[in-house]
Amino acid sequence: MMRTERLIPMNEQHETNSRGTVLAVCTSAEKGTQKTPVPAIRLIADHGVEGDAHAGNWHRQVSLLPFEKIEDFRAKGADVAFGAFGENIVVSGFDLRTVPVGTRFRIGDALLELTQIGKECHSHCAIFHATGDCIMPREGVFARVLRGGTVKPGDAVERLPLDPERPFTAAVITLSDKGAAGEREDKSGPLIAEILSENGYIVEEMLLLPDSRSLLERNLKRLADQRQISVIFTTGGTGFSERDVTPEATVAVADRMATGIAEAMRWYSLQITPRAMLSRQTSVIRKKTLIVNLPGSPKACKEDLDFILPSLAHGLGILRGTEGECGSPAVR
Repeated sequence: MMRTERLIPMNEQHETNSRGTVLAVCTSAEKGTQKTPVPAIRLIADHGVEGDAHAGNWHRQVSLLPFEKIEDFRAKGADVAFGAFGENIVVSGFDLRTVPVGTRFRIGDALLELTQIGKECHSHCAIFHATGDCIMPREGVFARVLRGGTVKPGDAVERLPLDPERPFTAAVITLSDKGAAGEREDKSGPLIAEILSENGYIVEEMLLLPDSRSLLERNLKRLADQRQISVIFTTGGTGFSERDVTPEATVAVADRMATGIAEAMRWYSLQITPRAMLSRQTSVIRKKTLIVNLPGSPKACKEDLDFILPSLAHGLGILRGTEGECGSPAVR
C-alpha cells in the first residue's frame, strides 16, 4: 500500500499539539562516528539529512535525541558535545521515548514521521568506547522524512496528533534455512505482503531468516518494541521437524496469548486437508503487537489470511486503542 500524507486540519490540531525547540543539528559523513554540530541541515523527502551517512531509502533516516537526556548524562560527569551520540537533531520539550511510532513532527516546512523507538547496539559507537555508556540506543528515536525543508537551532518543533485513520502496519518474517541460504525462493513471504497491502496494511518490513529460535525472538522483540508494528506474520517453522521452532520462539516473547486466531485457522484448514492437524502454529500478543504464525506453503498462507483478515482489524483496533470493544471508536 502506498503511504499517503494526511494532515489533521489546523483548526482540529490546536488543542492537542505539543511544542518543543530544536537546540542543535548535527551530521557525520561516516556511520559509527560522532556527529558534528552545524548551523543548519537540509532534510530531503524519503532520504534524510543531506550529506549524512545515515540518509537513504530506509526507516531510520533521521535520529533525534532529547536535550534533557543529554543533560542527565552530563550530570554524571561526562563532558559530551551535541552530536556525540550520533544524533541528527537535539530537541528540548519532549520525552521522545513516550511518543508512539507514527507520530508526526513539523519543523518549519519539514515533516517527520516517527518510525522507531531506541535501537539495538551490536557494535558500540565512539562515545560508548570513550565513556562506557551511550544513551542513543535507549533514549533516541528515529524518523523518516515525509516532506523536506531546512532545520536549524531555535526552530519550533510541533507534535501533531496521531491520525485516527492511519492504516495498521505489518511485518512479514519467513523462516527457512534453505531460503536464507539462497537455495530456495521465498514465495510465501512476498505473497503475504501482497495480500496485506491489498487489504490496506502498510508492510514496513519483510525478513527472510534461517530457522533460528534466538534470531526470530530478537526480531520479534525489535519489531514489537522498537518499531511498534501492529501485526507480525511469520511463515514457516510450524511443523514437526527438529528445526521447526517458530511456535516456541513466538510463545517465548509473548505477554499474553491470543490462541483463538491460531485455533480458527487450524479449524478452517481442517475443512481442506486433515493434515492441518499437524500444524503447531500459534498466535500471541506482545505489548500492542499481535504475532500470528502462518503455515509455510503459499497456498495455505493465502487460505488462512483470506479467512482471518475480515475479523482481524477489529481485534487490532481494540489492541491499539483505536476501537471500542463493541465496535465504537475509542478515545486515544
